[in-house]
Amino acid sequence: MDFSLTTEQGLFRNSLGRFLRDSYTAETRRKIAATDGFDRANWAKFAELGWVGMPFDEAEGGFAGSPVKVMILMETFGRGLVLEPYLTTVVLCGGLIQRSGTSAQKEALLPAVIGGELFLIFAYAERQSRFNLADVQSTAKPHGDGFVINGRKSVVFDAASADKIIVSARTGGAGRDSEGITLFVVDSDAPGLTRRDFRTVDGGRASEIEFADVPVESGAIVGELDQALQLIECTIDHGIAAVCAEAVGVMTVLHESTIDYLKTRKNSANRLVISRYCSTAR
Repeated sequence: MDFSLTTEQGLFRNSLGRFLRDSYTAETRRKIAATDGFDRANWAKFAELGWVGMPFDEAEGGFAGSPVKVMILMETFGRGLVLEPYLTTVVLCGGLIQRSGTSAQKEALLPAVIGGELFLIFAYAERQSRFNLADVQSTAKPHGDGFVINGRKSVVFDAASADKIIVSARTGGAGRDSEGITLFVVDSDAPGLTRRDFRTVDGGRASEIEFADVPVESGAIVGELDQALQLIECTIDHGIAAVCAEAVGVMTVLHESTIDYLKTRKNSANRLVISRYCSTAR
């Protein structure tokens, strides 16, 4: 297969690289990590440059960028260890709404996401669930014209900055059944919702979220009632692909830095290693 970039894709990668060199230095990142975990001014710049709206259809105000462009962006973000919530807001939640949201949900959410005005996060993992996406103990019980959600979600990335949360809850079946899971869009300041924030190892932010009789309307359901597992799996697959591209960027920088270091480092220990290697090779 030919993995070379087109001229347009190469120009796109170059523009991303210029931003990192000019505006996202290691010192800048350290300052961002020490404050809120991301910079809203940077996010506004991402929206202005079209990076936030890139994956979305033109009908929603996006730019219909290909998955390859998303991978290029995530790889470049990995090179700079970018902290802004592109994965959570755009790849996970934005992609989920575009694929499975109702017309009303798309109209209400996507233009604000594309404009850099709305932050979404995906709350799907629980303490006991580990890698089983069907292990959902949080519940959503019918109440009036809607539901009330109870339960806890763990390690919810970027929740401290979120305006809305897409949360999975069990509306039927037993604890690990593939059917009976439903997704809801919930306001981050909904009554009964509490959050405990913490810093992650890489300087980002995550939270433990508790839902105690949190009310939601039936119109908040994303996709079909009781049939959300396939949507969750698809969303996580997209997220894994994006994180893999990001990891490639991280590893590329580490590799380049290691090579540069080995080319310039000169001391007796280094000469000894080289001498032993050459002796062994002979």
